[in-house]
Amino acid sequence: MTTAAALGPNESLIDERESRARLITPALVLDLDAMERNIATMAAYAADHGVAVRPHAKTHKSVQIARRQLEAGALGICCATLGEAEALAAGGVEGLLITSPIVAPAKINRLMALRRDHESLMVSADDMDNLRALEGAAAASGFVLDVVIDVDVGLHRTGTRDAEAAAALAEVADASESLRFCGLQGYAGHVQHIEDFGDRRTTSHGDLAPLREARDRLIAQGVEVPIVTGAGTGTHDIDTEIGLMTELQVGSYVVMDVEYLDVQARDGGDWRFEPALFVRSTVVSASHDGSATMDAGLKCFATDGPLPRFHTGVPIGAHYEHFGDEHGRIVFASANERLKIGAALECIVPHCDPTVNLYDHYHCVRGEALVDIWPIEARGRH
Repeated sequence: MTTAAALGPNESLIDERESRARLITPALVLDLDAMERNIATMAAYAADHGVAVRPHAKTHKSVQIARRQLEAGALGICCATLGEAEALAAGGVEGLLITSPIVAPAKINRLMALRRDHESLMVSADDMDNLRALEGAAAASGFVLDVVIDVDVGLHRTGTRDAEAAAALAEVADASESLRFCGLQGYAGHVQHIEDFGDRRTTSHGDLAPLREARDRLIAQGVEVPIVTGAGTGTHDIDTEIGLMTELQVGSYVVMDVEYLDVQARDGGDWRFEPALFVRSTVVSASHDGSATMDAGLKCFATDGPLPRFHTGVPIGAHYEHFGDEHGRIVFASANERLKIGAALECIVPHCDPTVNLYDHYHCVRGEALVDIWPIEARGRH
């Protein structure tokens, strides 16, 4: 059981029978059994296909979840921000790769402080000036910093503009005494939620061409490329088809969300991963026909994608609507349907990463029992 203080108003319910039903809401609920099945399923898939897993902590922001991914065979953990890496490192997590550029001098100083205690730390870079700044800071600190060169594969968010630029950066890193070139990164975030599987597959294979070209160019020049890292939950079983990726930066698979449930899996079948993350809420008003009001609104869910989807506690056909900062509306399929005030329900989260960032804790359940409460250590860390 977690021993950290200030676990919130539900702490007294830990290990009580049927305590899931008594949670003070709104509460972020993590189904440990489903999460552990997802972790095991991804680990088995990767082993069967000869790739490694370096899951992305931007999804869960949790030391406890990262530890379980590592215990299942992950070779490390990705972090979207320096702050996430600092939070996970403080919890004893190693093998961290920061997937976004660290540019500001103050952040480079923080990066060097983190590297001082964590030799396995890696950072991505896509710019020569930034690479030289990292090199100078590492030299001044007296150690070697591991870097991967980020290649733009169509997202146009970060990454070098082409394979030639990526190879030039890699050659500089490879020749440096203060940098160690570890490989290439190419993350196609724009592909992950293409709804049709065939379209997603075609787009991903095409957009990864600059990453393959950069790898092949470097190998032809005698530069080893130990790591080619990228992919995501939406392309985990697509990007392994072309013999390019050595590791998968999958994130959302660990808990899933409505965004991914709305995306077609291979062969039109079911996803091999299941929802494990829910927001539990309570009906607080039921005065009107055709709808009721719950205590989970805009402050409880990410709003950059689809709406939350009801998982339990409502009549078939009911749907969610935002109803203000603190409230959501349950719209029934029939005006004759009702829910009583105090009734509990749970929603599948719409987009897991930013939803998690709204909460301080996971309420960890097995079946109907609250078994632990985990802090979300990397929440809001930049």
